[in-house]
Amino acid sequence: MPKSKREVDVLVLSDIHLGTMGCRAEELLKYLSSIQPKKVILNGDIVDIWQFSKRFWPKSHMRIIKHFTSFLSKGIPVYYVTGNHDELLRKFEGFTLGGLSIVNKIVLNLDGKKAWIFHGDVFDVTMQYAKWLTKLGSIGYDLLILINSAVNFFAKMLGKEKVSLSKKIKNSVKSAVKYINNFEEIAGDIAITKGYDYVVCGHIHHPEMKEISNKEGATMYLNSGDWIESLSALEYHQGKWSIYEYNEDENARDIVPDLESYKLDDYDKIFKEMLTEFTSNNKLIAS
Repeated sequence: MPKSKREVDVLVLSDIHLGTMGCRAEELLKYLSSIQPKKVILNGDIVDIWQFSKRFWPKSHMRIIKHFTSFLSKGIPVYYVTGNHDELLRKFEGFTLGGLSIVNKIVLNLDGKKAWIFHGDVFDVTMQYAKWLTKLGSIGYDLLILINSAVNFFAKMLGKEKVSLSKKIKNSVKSAVKYINNFEEIAGDIAITKGYDYVVCGHIHHPEMKEISNKEGATMYLNSGDWIESLSALEYHQGKWSIYEYNEDENARDIVPDLESYKLDDYDKIFKEMLTEFTSNNKLIAS
């Protein structure tokens, strides 16, 4: 555990995909243990409800949930912005419990500037017109991640560097590059029309921070990436945005996450502690 946690005014995480084998939960736990955010935005696809299975829910995934609820017990507001993989939560839009809010989108005032935050699947044509095709692609992506894990296992044994198969595919296939560019341009153009200074998305698993402009004006486009391959997040602190990259953070990588506090099947204890934290936070707000 670091001697002092790094302060962050606003933390934005997306595309964690808890409940899937590709999720890098232990790395995320290390990162979360290294920072002290004042506000947390979970920008969609946090729990992968599409592929959720009771047979696969490691304790590291449960510890992530526990860490988020611990923010609430400390009075740190958490906004859960729904995505396509956790779209079942969209029926609960507007639900609040203590410092937790479930929303489909949110606008934050950051030092006099407006940040428009949403997951981004609304721009995905395949999501709108062929959801079954998107789900099939999601399963294929998860399989690719498993293959990638096996490749990296043997690469490590041979003393070779890790590789990202899906990143190589994304960067080499013209249609994938065009899709990312179109996504960014659409998000930026709409944000400019609406008068937002920042537009913050997830969904495409591609961390980015760049200015987008047209004849109507300009905006800053930001994407938090994911916790499958990029291992990235967005941080806003002292009036500035930055992209956090776990692979560049030696301090976080040295942390040993607490994974032994609970047995794998000891979920009742964890849920009771989570409920206690919710209750404590409600009492704190009520007072």
